[in-house]
Amino acid sequence: MSKVCQVCGKGPQTGHNVSHSVRRTKRRFLPNLTEKKVFNAKTGETEKKKLCMKCLKTAAKG
Repeated sequence: MSKVCQVCGKGPQTGHNVSHSVRRTKRRFLPNLTEKKVFNAKTGETEKKKLCMKCLKTAAKG
């Protein structure tokens, strides 16, 4: 299962865990994805899509 938003393309980013003694180890920042049913106006059907929370909030606005 890929960790990429199907609307905006947001995916995992890399960074560091930093301990109290400032030692750095690699880590991944994953996007907050949920699988939602979205209505497609062109086909008239609902589709399952993986959306990040930012895209889900903007879709709920308009």
